[in-house]
Formats: sequence, structure tokens, C-alpha cells
Amino acid sequence: MAPNKLNSSSGNSSVHGSQSDNGFISSFSLFPEKAVQELLQSPVQGSDDHLIEFSEALRTVAKALRRVAEGKASAQAEAAEWKRKFELERARNMQFDPTEKSSLENQADLGDVRTNSPANHPPLSKKANERFERCCSSNGICSHEVLRDGKSDSDSKMVRKASFKLSWYCKGEQSDQHKHDVVSFEKGNITTAERSSKQISLKWESSPQTVLILTKPNSLSVQILCVEMVRWLRQQKKLNIYVEPRVRVDLLTESSYFNFVETWNDDKEVLALHTKVDLVITLGGDGTVLWAASMFKGPVPPIVPFSLDSEHYKECLDSILKGPISIALRHRLQCHVIRDAAKNEYEAEEPILVLNEVTIDRGISSFLTNLECYCDNSFVTCVQGDGLILSTTSGSTAYSLAAGGSMVHPQVPGILFTPICPHSLSFRPLILPEHVTLRVQVPFNSRSPAWASFDGKDRKQLEPGDALVCSMAPWPVPTACLVDSTNDFLRSIHEGLHWNLRKTQSFDGPRES
Repeated sequence: MAPNKLNSSSGNSSVHGSQSDNGFISSFSLFPEKAVQELLQSPVQGSDDHLIEFSEALRTVAKALRRVAEGKASAQAEAAEWKRKFELERARNMQFDPTEKSSLENQADLGDVRTNSPANHPPLSKKANERFERCCSSNGICSHEVLRDGKSDSDSKMVRKASFKLSWYCKGEQSDQHKHDVVSFEKGNITTAERSSKQISLKWESSPQTVLILTKPNSLSVQILCVEMVRWLRQQKKLNIYVEPRVRVDLLTESSYFNFVETWNDDKEVLALHTKVDLVITLGGDGTVLWAASMFKGPVPPIVPFSLDSEHYKECLDSILKGPISIALRHRLQCHVIRDAAKNEYEAEEPILVLNEVTIDRGISSFLTNLECYCDNSFVTCVQGDGLILSTTSGSTAYSLAAGGSMVHPQVPGILFTPICPHSLSFRPLILPEHVTLRVQVPFNSRSPAWASFDGKDRKQLEPGDALVCSMAPWPVPTACLVDSTNDFLRSIHEGLHWNLRKTQSFDGPRES
């Protein structure tokens, strides 16, 4: 009797099933678990040691088969769960941009900046491809991030948003900063062949038409500067101007000439501002920039910050409106609070976007905070201390720095994990990659609740069982640079923080012979 002809139909079906699932024939499919169990139940004749060892081996094979089946089922369930998470996240992002679906179908959404992702780019027309090829052939660095507006050309009554293009900035044809980042696999060795300066340049493809001006409240100098700037932008640049409701009241009190200034009436109109505004100008400090970013729950127009002592704003704005300008894409964190009563993690509260940091602390309680932290479902640590800071790299010079975190260039993609006064000398800050999802949960054995604040406001209480989930938001905040992102960062830590400022050592001391 030929053993290879027994149960040929069932054996083949088992092999083909494994081959269709995994692309190769699994060795476990040649020994069905049922056949192994039948062999185990048959009596062993005699006391031969070899037969006893063979029986133990079969039991081991049966256990391995069960583990393989359980692992496969678990993997399939996990894949389905991640697919459902992806669909839910995509639906959440689309609700901030209601024109996204139609724009992807019609290939006509000029006006929003999303972080680089091949899946987010609609197919380009033949003419657009030829234009990009010409651009790439001259610079070799085009990002092909073109902003699109879903309005039709026939709607002449609507004010079209200004379109622009983002590309890598270079310092001339002879500079090596215009090269792409290329990874080479020559002869089996992985090397970085070329580099890029990663300085991003914004070039207007059509002139800006509408500007939003946000000001620091209760400041007389800012109010005077705002009046001068609004008058100049209207008379010299013929721009449409939006301001906050309180600012419009102040302008009309100053003079009825400012009747042309527009504003909004409710939160629904605020959510639609990104479809009307080409440029945002802030008059104030970092707090005004934070306020400007918080107004946009989805795409953010380019932001031009002016400090309180801006005397040469006309030359600066004239240069910005002509373009090109160097910008920095500052990433934001997207935070969800999930209550213990929620049936699953999709029953979360409205997402909150932060530009600097989210802080979880003990509030007014005298007990230490007790926070369980997970990174992509992997346990990180249990925080016991005054609290925890999850910061962007833009916020690395704010609260995180005061708590002992590192200063990080804002163009470095990452999330800072900084404890606040931890009850352990070995608890040092971490910098995690941008693609991870962090989950901070208050355990049920915690002595007191925790409190979460987002960029210093919107404080929420976290009871035992509640969790805070944070990940990188898809919509960055583009801010105009005075020179470029690196120069501005170094200048800010030198002038603003007096980094490494000390008296120079005297030169008339002992010298080496």
C-alpha cells in the first residue's frame, strides 16, 4: 500500500488552502490535528522506548498545531480591528474637510496642505504632469504638494482662494541642498546616497486675495498697529480682510471707513474659514500664534507672526505677498479622551488639536499621579509623580523644557515624552517617532483623578478608567520664517532663552608651553 495515495483529496485541499492564505505550503498542513489525535488515542503495544518518544512527539505537534490555529485567528481579528480603526480615522478627517471626497473624485482641491502621504494625492492631469516635470528638471526637489480649490471656474461671484506650491528650498544650482533623500542598496549595502536641506519654500501660483488678522487683546500698541496694517493692506494691496468680532467693533469705533472689514457670527463660520482665507497674520507673541492654530480644526492657511515691535511690517508683507517665502511645517497632536463608560475606543469625545503640548497632572490633589502609558499597545511605563507632558517638537522649548526635556528642532518629526517631577531618579525623558499612538490611562487603583490640559487650556478631568489617546495630526501649521527654519530656531533659543550665554574666559591666564 502506497502511503502517499491515502486521503489524497483531503491532503491536497489542506495544502491548497495553506498555499492560498500564505503564498507557500505550510508544513503544519501536512499533519491535520484530527489525525494526530487519532494516533494519540490508539494503544501503544509493548514498552518500546522509541514508541513512547514518538507518542510524546505527536503530542508536541498537536500543541503546536493548536497554537498555530489560535495565532492565525488572532492575526485575522487584529487585521480586521486595524482596518476598522483606519476607516474610522479617515471618516473623522473627512468631516473637517467636507469637500475632500468630491475633490478626490474631480481632482480639483486647490488650497489645503496635508502632510506628505502618497495616498492623499489625486491623479494629476497631463498638463499638470508636464508642469511638474519641468519644475523637477530644473530644481529636482518639487514636493508636488499643490493646493486645490473645489469651486468651479464658472462661479465668478465667489472669491477663489490663492493657490500655491510647496517645494524644497535650495541656495542655488551649485548647492548640494537641492538633492533628494535617496537610499542606495548597491551590492547589498544600505547607504544614504544624497541629502536634502528640508527647507520648505512656498510660491504663490495666484495672488492672495483674503487675509485674516488676529491680534493680542487688551494691548494699545497692537491696536494701533492693527489699524495701520488694515488701512495699508486695503489701500495698497486691495485685499479682503477678516478680523475677530471684537476687533471689528474697535475698528468701527475708530472710523466708519473700516466698514469693509469682514468677520464671523458663529462657530460654524469659523470652521469654514480655511476655505476663504489665503493668509493669517498674527499681531502679538507665541500665545497669539497658538490661538490662531486652535481656530482651525483641519487645514491651516500659512501664518505670518509679527511681534509687538514690528516697525517694518510693510516691507515684510510686501515680500510675503509676492513670494516665494520660506515656511516651517509645525506638526500638531490630535488628542481623544475616552471615558471608562465607553463601550469601545471609538466612543471618544471630540478630538482636540494642540500645537505645543498636552499635560496630564495631579491638579489640586496631594497624591502622586498614577498613569499607565502605552505606545502602539506596548507598555511603556507607569508614571508616578506630578504628571506627564506629551509635546510636539515645536513645544519642546515651552513646558517640556522647564520639566527637563530636550530642545528639539521643530522640523524633526517626533513626540516628546517628558515626566513632571517623577518619583524616580532614573525616569528620563524620551523622544518617540511621529507615527506612534500614545495612550495614557488612569488605572482603577489610582488614589485620585488626573487632569489634562491642552496648550494650557480646555482642562478636562480624567477619572480612574479614563484614557487619553494622542497621535500626530494630519494637518500641520505652516508658519512663515524670517530666514529659514534652522536660522529662526537658533536665533530664538539664543535671543529668547539665552542658551549657553556665559562670560568668555579671560585670555591672560596660564597657557600651555
